[in-house]
Amino acid sequence: MIWWIVGGVALVLAFAAAFTLYTYVEAFYSPVRRRRKNHELPEGEQYEKVSEYMHSLISDLEAVPSERVSIITFDGLRLYGRYYHVADGAPLQIQFHGYRGTPIRDFCGGCRIARESGYNVLLVDQRAQGESEGKTICFGLKEKFDLVKWVEYANARFGEQTKIVLVGVSMGGATVLEATELELPKNVVGVIADSPFSSPEEIMSSVCKEKGFHPKFAMPFLKLGARVFGKFKVEGGAVEAVKRSRLPVLIIHGEDDRYVPVEMGKKVYEACTSRKMLYIAPGAAHGISFISDPKTYLEKVNEFLKTVL
Repeated sequence: MIWWIVGGVALVLAFAAAFTLYTYVEAFYSPVRRRRKNHELPEGEQYEKVSEYMHSLISDLEAVPSERVSIITFDGLRLYGRYYHVADGAPLQIQFHGYRGTPIRDFCGGCRIARESGYNVLLVDQRAQGESEGKTICFGLKEKFDLVKWVEYANARFGEQTKIVLVGVSMGGATVLEATELELPKNVVGVIADSPFSSPEEIMSSVCKEKGFHPKFAMPFLKLGARVFGKFKVEGGAVEAVKRSRLPVLIIHGEDDRYVPVEMGKKVYEACTSRKMLYIAPGAAHGISFISDPKTYLEKVNEFLKTVL
C-alpha cells in the first residue's frame, strides 16, 4: 500500500513541476495580459546601445499603413497579420517574429528593407503572441503548420505565380526552417533565417543552464508540460528539417548572440543539404545583425535573393 502512496505522490509532484514550468516559468504559456508591446526591448547593454535607433524604426513602422488580415489554423485558432502593399505582382515576403517578441519590433528593420527592395510584405503575429489566438508557444513545432496556412492565404489572394520568400528571426527563424521539411508550394522559393535555434530541446537546455536549472533535471518536466498542457511533443527542429529541405536557405547569426548561441546557426547551416549561404555578423547581438551593420546585412540578403528570384 505504501508504494501506491509513494507512487501517487511522485506522480502528483511530477505533474505539478511540469505545470509550474509550463505556466509560471512561462516556457510555453502566453496569456494575452503578459504579451509584450512593440517598444519593449530585450534587456542588456547590447540593446541599450541601439535602443534609440530601434525605437525610431519601430515608430516608423507603426506609422506605415497596413491591412489587417487573418487566417484560421489547422487546430481552429485565428491568427492575425499586417499586409503592406508595395506593388501589384511584386514578390512577397512572409515574416515571422521571435519568441515572445512582436512582429513590428522584430522586423522594424527587416520590413523596411523588404519594402524598399520592392517586396510586398505579410508580417504575422505567431500563435499565442501579439493579437493572435492561442495560449501555448510551441517553438516552431506547431507554428510551421501555421506557416503553411499563411502561404495558402497568400496564394489564394495573389495567385500561385507570386514568388514567396519566408523570413524569420529567432524562433521565427526556427519556424521557417522547420517548415522546409513540409510540402510547400513551388512558388515558395527561399528561406532567410536570422538567429535561429537548432532545435527546441537544445534552446530549452541552453536557457535552463542560464537560469540555474540542470537540463537533465528540467527537460523531462518541460517535455511533460508541453505534452500534457500544450498538446505537442518537443522533438525534431531546424537541424532535422533542413536535412530534407529542397529550398535555398540563408542563415544569418550575430557573432555575439547571448540568447541563441551562434554555434546553433552554424549547426543548422552544416546540416542543410540544399543550396545555402551563411552570414555571421561580426560583434552583433541576438536578432539585430541588420541594426549593427545595415549595409553588409542588406548586401548579403540581396545577394541571396538574386539567386532565388
